[in-house]
Amino acid sequence: MAEPPTASLHVQPKFTELNDLVAEKEGGGILFATDDWFAVAENLLKSNPPEWREGVFTEFGKWMDGWETRRKRIPGHDWCILQLGVRGYIYGVDVDTSYFTGNYVPKISIQAACLDKNFPTRKSNMGTAASPQDFATVESLHSETWQEIVPVSPLQPGYKTSCHNYFHVDPSQYWTHIRLNLYPDGGIARLRVYGRAEPNWNSIPSNQIVDLVAMEMGGMCIGYSNVHFGHARNLLLPNRAGSMGEGWETARKPGRPAILEADSQGILKVPGSDWCAFRLGHPGIINKVEIDTNHFKGNFPDSCWIEGCNISESEEKEVLQIHGSSPWKILLPAKKLSAHHRHFYEGKELNDCGVISHVRLSIAPDGGISRMRLFGYKLKKNVSNF
Repeated sequence: MAEPPTASLHVQPKFTELNDLVAEKEGGGILFATDDWFAVAENLLKSNPPEWREGVFTEFGKWMDGWETRRKRIPGHDWCILQLGVRGYIYGVDVDTSYFTGNYVPKISIQAACLDKNFPTRKSNMGTAASPQDFATVESLHSETWQEIVPVSPLQPGYKTSCHNYFHVDPSQYWTHIRLNLYPDGGIARLRVYGRAEPNWNSIPSNQIVDLVAMEMGGMCIGYSNVHFGHARNLLLPNRAGSMGEGWETARKPGRPAILEADSQGILKVPGSDWCAFRLGHPGIINKVEIDTNHFKGNFPDSCWIEGCNISESEEKEVLQIHGSSPWKILLPAKKLSAHHRHFYEGKELNDCGVISHVRLSIAPDGGISRMRLFGYKLKKNVSNF
């Protein structure tokens, strides 16, 4: 039986609302790992929650959904190097030990670096360890000297009440790579690295059209009314969604009318709506909008609209409480939506709101959207203080 939200076993820090910069689906990858005996390090980056398979064994031992190294019988400790999907500021990490109970890593630390180039990710195999050639190749990165962003810290075993190990990180510098150190060996199910992408805006011409709210361009969710089935930050992910689980979906409105009616435009007349708000990666002028309901076939919203404003980040909390008035301006008036479809709006369908730094997407009465794209030109840069 499902547990109500008030029965949550973990109080999640604020930083978990941000994007996972190292997720596999966002371009994160493993460059090196000392050992992959029981389970490969790439499992750390999976987007889906860890799972348990009772009684399932491989030729190397118990099947585990995570990264698990062999019991170390030589000097040293295990470690791996991860490449972030995008350069970004890290606000916190979650080291998830789910299902690793008698075999979890006792302590970890994390180091970080900002390298001027990306490196090819490796090909991994269970039941293997890094070769002398692998060690020689990775030595050029001098990862043992990287900046420590999480000091040596104990982990808790992977029971429901203790599996999430949260660590705050000072976001004063952006990074491209991290090194996860295990002391000395063992297993971890998932590693979430929460933060905000920081692209090189100086390399993007002012006349180039970009998706100003995209995760990889620094866009971030700053508030929402409901994320019962899927978080609003998913709207900013790269590529089209692979399933409904990769979009934003709200709970059904319990107070919806018993019999629904529509107005002259075919839009349902229903009380209430859901919303989510975003800070653009860079303030700019938006001239094209995409709303994608991919995979939402029986649960897409009836309609949506978008508001925009140009505010400082210190004003966000106050402005999010304002509905239907200044400083919010209607960018996209209410539009009827269709199931499993990409909707594009541009030209006269959009209102001229001038420079926009923040947007709020509203849906009525409820439902799910997989992606939102806001195409336009960059303007003056903001400074983040999330």
